[in-house]
This record gives sequence, C-alpha cells and structure tokens, in this order.
Amino acid sequence: MKEPRLSKAETRILEQYWKLGTASVREVLESLPEDERVAYTTVQTLVYRLEEKGALRKVKKIGNAQLFQPALDQSQHRSRLIRDLLDLFGGSPRLLVSNLLENGALTLRDLKALQSAARSDRNGRSRGGKRA
Repeated sequence: MKEPRLSKAETRILEQYWKLGTASVREVLESLPEDERVAYTTVQTLVYRLEEKGALRKVKKIGNAQLFQPALDQSQHRSRLIRDLLDLFGGSPRLLVSNLLENGALTLRDLKALQSAARSDRNGRSRGGKRA
C-alpha cells in the first residue's frame, strides 16, 4: 500500500499518537500545547481523516470514546518525506544542503558536525555494512 500524503495538521496529530501510543481524541487534544489547542471536533475530524488514509487504526471503544493507535511507522514516514524533499532538488543531496546553507537553516558548524558523524560512522563499519 502506498503511504498516504498528510497535511501539516494531520501530521501534527499523528505525531501526538506516536508519542502517546493508543489514545482517544480527547487525550490527543489534551496532550497538545496550550497554544496549539483547537476545538475537539477539529481534532476528531483530523483523527477520522487519518484513519481513512490508513495512518491510524481504531483499536478499542470504551463507552463513547474510540481509541486509536498509529498504523504508520514514524521512521518510514520520515524517510518518505526526505525522499520527497530530495525530489524537489532533482534527487541531489548536494543541492538540498547548498540551499539549506544559503537560507541559514544549516550552518557551517552543523555541516562540520555532520561530516564528523559521517566519518565516524564510516570508520565504525566493516565491509559488510555492519558495525564492527
């Protein structure tokens, strides 16, 4: 099954489910920071949309409350977002990083830290790709 495209608002709700695990709409609403709180019905609508898209699944009903849990893996979702972002730059990580440097989202200090991490990761791997 192809991974669904999610709006920013849907992604924010899904992030709460990744933190909470199984939860009701009310629990998700209450877990949002005060400045991000919206109407209960707004969260409910987003939860039902996420269920329709296959990102959440209904697992239990307690009284009137439906409990949902993530059906979409967080790391797979992030990987797809990165692939989509790279596609915007013609698949070139160099163009992406160059753009991040130009607009200040990434500093030279960040870049040096990434280079250092990449070097240590490379040195910590054997030929088979597994950690030594």
